[in-house]
Amino acid sequence: MFRSHRYGLITSIVGIVAVIVLLFIYRHLAWHELINHEIKSHATLTQVFSNTIWPEYAGFLVNATGFSEAELQQHEVIQRLHRDVARYIARSSVVKVKIYDLRGITVFSTDVSQIGQDQSDNSAFIAAKYGVVTGEVSFRDRFDTHEGVIVDRDLIASYIPVRISENAPVEAVFELYSDVTDLVGDLNKHQRELAFWVVSSLSLLYLFLLIIVRRADKTIVRQEKERRDQEAKIHYQAHYDALTGLHNRTSFGERLEEATKRSDRANRMLALLQFDLDHFKLVNDSLGQTAGDQVLRTGAKRIQEQVRESDMVFRIGSDQFAVIMEPLRNTEDASRLATRVIESMAAPMSVDNQEVMITVSIGISVYPQDDLSPDMLVKDADTALHLAKQEGRNQYRYFSPAMKSQALDRLDFETGLKQALQRDELVLYYQPRVESKTGEVIALEALLRWAHPKRGLVPPNSFIPLLEELGLISPVGEWVVYTACRQVKDWHDAGLANIRVSVNISSGQFRAVSFVDMVRDALDQSGLDARFLELELTESVLIENIDTAVKIMQELKEIGVSISIDDFGSGYSSLNYLKLLPLDYLKIDRTFVKDLATNDKDVAIIKTIAALAHSLKIKLVAEGVEENSQLEFLRSQDCCEFQGFLFSPPVPSSAIPDMISVQEARRAV
Repeated sequence: MFRSHRYGLITSIVGIVAVIVLLFIYRHLAWHELINHEIKSHATLTQVFSNTIWPEYAGFLVNATGFSEAELQQHEVIQRLHRDVARYIARSSVVKVKIYDLRGITVFSTDVSQIGQDQSDNSAFIAAKYGVVTGEVSFRDRFDTHEGVIVDRDLIASYIPVRISENAPVEAVFELYSDVTDLVGDLNKHQRELAFWVVSSLSLLYLFLLIIVRRADKTIVRQEKERRDQEAKIHYQAHYDALTGLHNRTSFGERLEEATKRSDRANRMLALLQFDLDHFKLVNDSLGQTAGDQVLRTGAKRIQEQVRESDMVFRIGSDQFAVIMEPLRNTEDASRLATRVIESMAAPMSVDNQEVMITVSIGISVYPQDDLSPDMLVKDADTALHLAKQEGRNQYRYFSPAMKSQALDRLDFETGLKQALQRDELVLYYQPRVESKTGEVIALEALLRWAHPKRGLVPPNSFIPLLEELGLISPVGEWVVYTACRQVKDWHDAGLANIRVSVNISSGQFRAVSFVDMVRDALDQSGLDARFLELELTESVLIENIDTAVKIMQELKEIGVSISIDDFGSGYSSLNYLKLLPLDYLKIDRTFVKDLATNDKDVAIIKTIAALAHSLKIKLVAEGVEENSQLEFLRSQDCCEFQGFLFSPPVPSSAIPDMISVQEARRAV
């Protein structure tokens, strides 16, 4: 009996010990699985950030050392990043995201108050900085999240290195927190139940263990299913475009490399076609982003409808698409596809009950005929696309070796232009405007030139469109205003007291919020009286938003500057807008002046413009005057000022005093 009891007791104790050991093993495995699950989710989410959000903000966050803690917390980029991060974690278990630069400084946190804190001595951060992913579970009685404060929660924190590829250096460290309170609660509940059954009845031990194992299995299966679903969703977001459903740019690079390898193995060709919707920005700006999105979806659908089943379609940019066409029997296959897409895109699109006409430009490169590198193949197609746009759009062009030389030449030209302002290579030439009755030089038009170190003096029509394309027209335009004001003030101080200067203003510069302040500052810095500055605007600048244009012009008139419309009659002339604008001058476009002797229609147009200007009490200026007969006719139409080669070509600023002296001598004779 004693032996049986002792044996039973020992057996029970052994059983209980075994259960306790199993309980601790189960707890350890469950915690390990839970932590690994969350770390994997965090790592996958971080990879999505790296592919989507990080490239846009990396430059700012990595180099945010120049900002104070308060400036960084309130910076517009941080606020925009906060919105983007919130969108990505909205339906996940992640409750908080922090980003550290490699110094350990918190450059971003969904809890803004933590931005700027130093975590350089944090061992988990140090490990992640050197490429090691770490994670830990902690309990917080109070915790700030992106949606507010939560209390009494179990959290898993992961420190994950950020890099653009597996072998690339670490650029920053992400710290992500997940709320696992419910999962931890489940685990604790299971353990309490297990202990209760062990104490209550050893006979139910094995049945209880079976129940626990089954519950654990269900928990693990559920967690695994959730992880797989989350990974599938993240994979889709990382490789597909949300707007059109097409493969995105990340997928494009991977698929193109795979396609070139298949072509090598099969010894066959493939074609890469790059598409750009012509003037899409105009549609997006005028009709709004919703309409622009509708145009993109329709454009993507039309491209998909024209490709073969074996071809792959991608959206690789805002309004840019690409097709990998394989296999390619001959280049005519690519030509036929390009033609079908152009014809399909030409059909009107119904957007917000409006008909919109969109055309498409296409560049085509062929593998391995044009290049053996996927990256170079993309550049070749882009070069051909650029040529198609240059030559009028709504067409396709194949890449040719000659294009590569042209592209390199253009790149050299662009690089030089980007540095021209810093290198003091931009100069102003001035062309005089003379008074009608006296012949006196009373104004000078400032004309931009580029003193290229190799090409010599480059005329504006060769580089101003490129300035606009590169987004440099505003800083260069400001430089012109400041330089012209200082130069004219110097001439005033030298005795040319009544000379005023006119400066051409681009549409982008005119619409800038700071434009009026910039003009005021240029006058203040130079000391030039505002009545000696004239701003020349084109008609297209004014009609884009007539109400805004009137407001800006009224502010300029309050400063005291003069305003003229340049090349009047060559754009979108409208009496309706002309009567609203506070104008001082109309400049007759040179195209109406050059054929006055032979074209009666030009004569009639100038008479009409003159009558219109006089009736509105606007002074009339004629450009492009090169012959005395033109001068006499324009004088008969009461033009108050003339400008053209009959008087002087544009000359450098150093030649202005002598030029005016010569003009004065001629006038005296």
